[in-house]
Parts: sequence; structure tokens; C-alpha cells
Amino acid sequence: MNDEMSDTSEYIHGSSLEEQHRLSLLNEILNESCLRELNLQPGEKVLDIGSGLGQFTRLMAQAVGGQADVVGIERDSGQITQARKLAERSGEAGLVEFREGDAAEVPLRSSEWGSFDVAHARFLLEHVSQPELVVKQMARSVRAGGRVFICDDDHGDFRPWPEPPGFPAIWQAYVGTFETLGNDPYVGRKLVSLLVEAGLTPVRNGGVFFGGCAGDDRFDATANNLIAAFLGAKDAMLSGDLLDEKTFNTAISGLVRWKSGASSALWYSACFAEGMAPK
Repeated sequence: MNDEMSDTSEYIHGSSLEEQHRLSLLNEILNESCLRELNLQPGEKVLDIGSGLGQFTRLMAQAVGGQADVVGIERDSGQITQARKLAERSGEAGLVEFREGDAAEVPLRSSEWGSFDVAHARFLLEHVSQPELVVKQMARSVRAGGRVFICDDDHGDFRPWPEPPGFPAIWQAYVGTFETLGNDPYVGRKLVSLLVEAGLTPVRNGGVFFGGCAGDDRFDATANNLIAAFLGAKDAMLSGDLLDEKTFNTAISGLVRWKSGASSALWYSACFAEGMAPK
């Protein structure tokens, strides 16, 4: 992480209804691939840190059989409220226990520490100032031989092609905003190190493809997610003097045209790493 980053962090996208809608669509794009990599087993007890809207948390609960203990931790009260509503609408109100709390001070009861089979966090560590503290909490939460699975971004590995007009400028500003807010846009490459620092033994790492191309049924949704991410971070970019509004608008217009191109493609994979607690 940049030495000039602040000791505190702020979620770059905020918690508006538009952002919640974007996150909901993002779940639809990624959840199946992430669940496959997580390789949950029936009966496993799961802790999900940064559970957000809870859609993936509920999928994990389904994967372990819907009867084991699955706890989702989220610091945003608005997201917790929405997660509970979504669960109720799906007839799954009792499937997951959602708790409001901070990832660096996980609200577990004394009897729960060291009891989970799996601790999971996705797209969380890039939004905290001290990701090592979060991973250490996860390591404490699992039993001997339990697993910690972390998945996050490395914004150095992101390639749209053909490159849309204005994209380098908006991407540089977007990444710069993470650093300005005390976040780490390159945490994905550091995941194995974070596991080791937390006293875990890394057992594997890899990537979940998060791109697509023209002709792919999901490409429009993937491109729209990128555009929505920029729109959600617009105020942070402009107020931080990282980009002017004219350049921002040029880049967004370029992306809108780009996503309709016959040869448009996005090359990107979210990073993941898995570690095991000592037996």
C-alpha cells in the first residue's frame, strides 16, 4: 500500500440505491464462478466478512446445506437492511444470520472464535486501510485446519480492447481515488502474503475471470458494471482533482460506444488465495 495513504479508509462508491443495484448485478455476474472456486462442503460452518447485500452469503448457505451456521458481517446498516429484505423476498429469511459490525473487529461471541470451517471475504480488502488486521480476524475465527478464502482486485491487471477514448485518464484517476481514500487498488497481488502474515499456510491461489467480449451474453452487464463503477466514483475523482469533468464525460461516452463494438473485449480476473489454519 502507498506509504502516503491515510490510516482510515472510505468506500469509494458510497451506498446509494444505484450502487446497491450495481452490486446486485455484479453478484449475478460473478457468484457462480466464485462459488465453484470456494468449493464448500455440506455441513461446513461459514463466516462471510463484508457480506454486503447478502446474495453470495445466501448462496454459500445453500451450498453447505442450508442447516449449518452461516454468519454475514457488514458494517453498512443500509446494506444489512437490504440484505434482510432480499432474503425475506426469496423465502430465505432464516438462512443467514446478518450482523452489523466492522471487519477489523468482527462481532463474534467468545464461543464462536475458532469454530468456523471457512472464513470468506470478497472485494473487501481493497476498501480497508489495514487489510492485514482483517485477515488476522478471519484466521482467528476458523478452527484448526479451517480455511480462509480471500478474493479481491488488482487494478494493475485490467485491459479493455480496443482501448476506449479517454480510458487511460479515467482509469488512472479511478485508481488514484482508491489511494486518496486510504484504500489499496493492488491488494489482489498481496493476498498470499496476507495469509502468511496471519499465521496461515497458503494452499492455492488463482483468478476468477471477470471479463468478456462482444457476443458473450454477459458482456453488456460486465461493461455496464464498469461504467456504473466510474459513475459512482465520479464525485471522489472530481473533488480530488484527479480528473476534470470534461475528460470524465469523454471517457464515459467512449465506454458507451466501446461496449457496442463488434470486437470489444475486457481482459480481467479477480485474484483469490486460500490459506489453512494450523492443525
